[in-house]
Amino acid sequence: MLFQIYGTTAVSQLLGWCAVFVGLILANEIARRTKVGGIALLVALPLALTAYFVVVAVAASCGAEWALKNQTYLYMNGWFHYAKLYAADIGCIGFMVLKYKWGKLGKAHWFKAWPFVIVGINILIAVASDFESAIRGSQALAATGDRWWKSSENVWLYGGWWNWANGIAGILNILCMTGWWGIYSSKDKHHQDMLWPDMTIWFILAYDVWNFQYTYANLPTHSWYCGVALLLAPTFAAAFWNKGGWIQNRANTLALWCMFAQVFPLFQIKNCAVLPSLYANNVQNLNAFDLTQVADIATTGIKANPVPQGVVAMLALAINVVVLAMIIKRSVAARKNPYTNEIWVGTKDFEEAMARAE
Repeated sequence: MLFQIYGTTAVSQLLGWCAVFVGLILANEIARRTKVGGIALLVALPLALTAYFVVVAVAASCGAEWALKNQTYLYMNGWFHYAKLYAADIGCIGFMVLKYKWGKLGKAHWFKAWPFVIVGINILIAVASDFESAIRGSQALAATGDRWWKSSENVWLYGGWWNWANGIAGILNILCMTGWWGIYSSKDKHHQDMLWPDMTIWFILAYDVWNFQYTYANLPTHSWYCGVALLLAPTFAAAFWNKGGWIQNRANTLALWCMFAQVFPLFQIKNCAVLPSLYANNVQNLNAFDLTQVADIATTGIKANPVPQGVVAMLALAINVVVLAMIIKRSVAARKNPYTNEIWVGTKDFEEAMARAE
């Protein structure tokens, strides 16, 4: 079993997941359907939150007690979370520029490569974090005889070879993005979607498995939400009513989730917390919040169970190898560069997305 969902907390855990899943789908619909919705959620809200983050950081540096006890300062103060939030939101703004053709930038052919660039950056941020965990785990093993290490947000992580494997899968996933300039606006009245038809179900599958493993190994106390609900929300929308718009769905939901999680981290680590099976032998029935208060995880009686991490990491690596092999095969057969040309032409996903393009 990947997650510890049982006992008296199971109902709140499942309800919490449903709330996040439905909430992200609805928020994405608001952001994508109109300019006002997109600007409100992806421009105005991040600006307001930036002011909030700065105030908290300055107040904490000055020793203000309220800031030192602030949820964001205590549990979401690492480089990764801020990098992910702003990288995702900058991507969303670029997508709006493209789909609405704002200014010279929105009409420039070269700027159509922006989705590839920003997604690649986001993947590389996660790859760097994966490699960091692998290195920290090796250092901890040499120093203490075990691979547990504590992140800047007081989360106990277990770094090992699975991080290296998944980091490599992430690099391959970047190579699985094809048709970099094949970006279109939807032909509906409001041009509500930016479409990338060559990003078919094959890439989405490879990305989702890789990213789930990333969250499972590196954000274990958050992965029930950011590794399951957050990944399924954009995939669900793309599968049923937004063909070709997966990358826009993904960027919007990622940015919106990062904003929520940055301000209300206790939702996922205390109120509706779910631990993965990594934290085996949980003899004291601790939750994620309790673990952030522990100075030495050995005192809890928890023994690491990294087997699921290893299995999913190898699955992520295998899927990305297979998808990249398919891309190479199709590009060789068509005698086309898979990055400057669209190579999934003729497939069901591609044609359904192109039918929506103006």
